[in-house]
Amino acid sequence: MSEPPSPTGDVPPSPALTRRRAAAALALAGAGAVASGSVASASASSAAPPSSRRRPRLLAAERISERTLNLRIESPALGRTGNATVLLPSGWDDEPGRRWPVLYLLHGCCGSPGSTGWGKADEITARTPALVVIPEGGPAGFYSDWWNQGRYGAPAWETFHVSEVHRILEQRVRASDRRAVAGLSMGGHGALYYAGRYPTLFRAAASFSGLINTTRFTTGIQNIVKGQGLNPLDLWGDPTAQAGLWREHNAYELISRLPRGFPVYVSSGNGLPGPFDPPDRTPDSLEATLDLMAGDYIDRARSHGLNVTADRYGPGTHSWPYWERALTQALPMLTAAIGAT
Repeated sequence: MSEPPSPTGDVPPSPALTRRRAAAALALAGAGAVASGSVASASASSAAPPSSRRRPRLLAAERISERTLNLRIESPALGRTGNATVLLPSGWDDEPGRRWPVLYLLHGCCGSPGSTGWGKADEITARTPALVVIPEGGPAGFYSDWWNQGRYGAPAWETFHVSEVHRILEQRVRASDRRAVAGLSMGGHGALYYAGRYPTLFRAAASFSGLINTTRFTTGIQNIVKGQGLNPLDLWGDPTAQAGLWREHNAYELISRLPRGFPVYVSSGNGLPGPFDPPDRTPDSLEATLDLMAGDYIDRARSHGLNVTADRYGPGTHSWPYWERALTQALPMLTAAIGAT
């Protein structure tokens, strides 16, 4: 469920890129306050945190390569600075009046705080005419506004993504209202959870080895959170005492909120060593459990009338080569849904 560290080294700029950096700085650096607030109704009574009157601010927009724009956001939702990496499409500099569709890529758990890495996303999406946005999701944030024993408050990852980052992208990076979302492992949970919770915000969603029926893994989720030095009860409470809160954050339980025909891509391996694994690889029990979740989700989603592309590909472990292959295969569906073809 790990993610690679985000790149740190600057790419030596060409004179043209230097000019574009200056233009981007002029367009972005004066962002100031961006109004926050709910983007779409979630209609989940116990999951709504108290609203904050503070507003997020874009602190910096650093163009570190031809495609890569790193955003630093003063986030009331997180109670600190949050990060997002934007992979810019070809032509973004040359068409200053154009708005671009958005593909969110959500990372897995247990990386470094502040990390926005997503494997070979830059290479895979190199020809995609869309903004590819990789927001920070915390080492074990689970794409949720944390319950915090009923106090809510920071970290509110859901609010950071669907309100703060969303609005800054629209106001400062020329994002359009055509959005899709995909993620791996914890990010697969995030992708299908966000799609179900905000059914008018996204036009397609994809999960690669995602935790998309959390009732099968309650103890595992608590152990992941605890392993990051956090109190697992602060996330969604106790799985029994706060069972309703757990259900509200379970993508499987939100399928009925999605419109019929909504495009969904779901992939997973069965945990046995596959074509991208070394000969001495042992079976992966985590991936085997996630494969059962995939089966649960696929069956219910099809019964509800969603447009499901399923790839339960058999042998394969919880590792990057399988997720990068899955993104490559899901990309045509995702980009078609947002008109980025």
